[in-house]
Amino acid sequence: MTGRDQRGPLVLRILSAVLLLAAGGIHLYLVFNGVGGILGVMFTLNFVAGLVLAIAMVVLRGRLLRLASVLSLLFMIATLLALVLALTVGLFGITQTWDFTLVRETVIVESIGVVVLAVTTVVLFRTPRDGRATTGRLGGGL
Repeated sequence: MTGRDQRGPLVLRILSAVLLLAAGGIHLYLVFNGVGGILGVMFTLNFVAGLVLAIAMVVLRGRLLRLASVLSLLFMIATLLALVLALTVGLFGITQTWDFTLVRETVIVESIGVVVLAVTTVVLFRTPRDGRATTGRLGGGL
């Protein structure tokens, strides 16, 4: 891969990490601003998971990076789905309204996060494992 080819996945990984931190950070902000009980515990765990996955997206390489990318995508989907369920039918007896603190912003950040993480995951799985650009021919040709 050329230097330019390697920048694309790196930019996507950094952007993914920023979105994971943003989603987790929103949950931590809510804990510090009045969300308590079991929901506060779940929000704190959400922050910790977002932080760990963000670090993994920047630090890991190879197969572990691909695993972290898939787990990050599933995490973001699950977090967004939990909010949507809370806004519609309720989740674990908890219902939410669009008027609550940072609900709209959370939906926006997590929706963008799902898209960016999906693209990042696809790019990482399409990148050759040895880091070299492919020639498009079997066997390398003479």
